[in-house]
Amino acid sequence: MPLLRIFAPQINSEFTLIFVMMNKFSIIASFFLLLLLGSCGSAKKVAYFQPIAIDETSSTIVTSVQHEAVVMPDDVLSIIISGLDPAAVLPFNLPLVSVVNPTSERSTISMGGGGSLQGYLVDINGNIEFPVLGTLKVGGMKKSEVAEMIKEKLIPYLKDPIITIRFMNFRVSVMGEVARPGSFNIPNEKINMLEALALAGDLTIYGKRNNVLVIRENESGEKTATRINLTSDEAFRSPFFYLQQNDIIYVEPNKTKLASASAARQNLPVIISSVSALASTVAVIIALTDK
Repeated sequence: MPLLRIFAPQINSEFTLIFVMMNKFSIIASFFLLLLLGSCGSAKKVAYFQPIAIDETSSTIVTSVQHEAVVMPDDVLSIIISGLDPAAVLPFNLPLVSVVNPTSERSTISMGGGGSLQGYLVDINGNIEFPVLGTLKVGGMKKSEVAEMIKEKLIPYLKDPIITIRFMNFRVSVMGEVARPGSFNIPNEKINMLEALALAGDLTIYGKRNNVLVIRENESGEKTATRINLTSDEAFRSPFFYLQQNDIIYVEPNKTKLASASAARQNLPVIISSVSALASTVAVIIALTDK
């Protein structure tokens, strides 16, 4: 009993400290509970294309017209000339190669077998160097326009040539509040916003669906940005619904994500100090118990 009287004030002090710490943890737990409840947004902020009636078995949606991609600097084009006489078209096609010179203006893609198909890198002035024909200005032109121009220039050399043009580096990038942000190569050169977001794993619950940013660069290097509301069927009619090469989609975080990030930063010192104090208290209690 005398030993208990000696340590009683210290034990009472420690239990008082424990009580205070428990109150702190209760406050912190309550804060995060309120934050969690606040994150449960309404369906109107989460669901896509809400004006489309859910009880309709089918609905006609008018979309924007898909624009043919325009050739821009740093694009890599595959241009293949074919015709009835393989020997005649051979000088107008780049040879298959197995070694790539990093300083060359021509890039390659793997085609399997023993070689790779070369591509034409569009320089900063929008030009490519074409066999026999020399320098061709292709920047700002559509693929169909480039094919028609080359066909006209080949008239003195070939009869009824067939020109096939493909983008070898057609890609779009998705950033922000999506499951898997990144850049994605598009082999068929056709993709819309929904397909790009699907490649990125869709928006997270923290993504702002009514304000998705699309950034596009033209052949002059000028960037244009627009915002699309995916909660409305008006998104289908946006000229940015169908993406072009090198488009960037950015999904902003909503208020809940911003609030949680801010709260975490503000309460981090409190949490650290609380855990430290609790650890000290437990250590003291263990030490007193062992005596």
